[in-house]
Amino acid sequence: MAAGPSRLSGKPMRRIQAAGCPGRRQGWPQCPPQSCGLPFETLDIRLPEGSQLVLYTDGLIERRNRDIGTGLDRMRRLLGGTHGSPSETCRALVDALVPAQRSDDIALLVARTRSLDDRYIARWELPDDPAAVSRLRQEAARQLSEWDLEELDFTTELLVSELATNAIRYAAQPSELRLIFDRALICEVSDCSSTSPRLRRAKSTDEGGRGLFLVAQLAQRWGTRYTVNGKVIWVEQSIRATALRARFQ
Repeated sequence: MAAGPSRLSGKPMRRIQAAGCPGRRQGWPQCPPQSCGLPFETLDIRLPEGSQLVLYTDGLIERRNRDIGTGLDRMRRLLGGTHGSPSETCRALVDALVPAQRSDDIALLVARTRSLDDRYIARWELPDDPAAVSRLRQEAARQLSEWDLEELDFTTELLVSELATNAIRYAAQPSELRLIFDRALICEVSDCSSTSPRLRRAKSTDEGGRGLFLVAQLAQRWGTRYTVNGKVIWVEQSIRATALRARFQ
């Protein structure tokens, strides 16, 4: 979200809480506009399972002839009366708050928190030894077998090998490998370095530099997110429909 008071959280008991806008509430980090492309601080807020998070730009609630607080109060009342899915909440807010003639761009995103069963998360500490990568590949393959995802063995072993090797060789310790079985298979490697990997095409004469390009080709999606102590590189792979039905039945 690029502008505006951008957060509301609705707790499971229907208590609506305004989280405010970073830089406008005491204790929040002072962040530059996202359009500047400058580094920004992060802030962690713990929400109970089942909370609904509403992200929006000020065009949704602000009008030239109306105080922004009036629009915010109206949104709170609407959220207090909605009990459907995030999609239904989005539709209810748009229908009630978006005028026929808009004077500003509007963006709205609604998400609901949920917890993930520990059975679907596997983690391993990465030792400071590149020779340990072979063992990590084997343990990842055994975990996929337990989850009935053997068809992802080959690509997952390649991804684990590349991400773990890079973390052990170039990043600060401690570091950790995680596999997460959700609506996609997610492979994550966290470390204590803030240096972000850079995708590039290696020349035919280069001895290295092809690892991240390989990751990008094998994965459905990949990216980096920053933490207080470093970063996490994550990779997603698609899961066959039958495995998803068995997982969420």
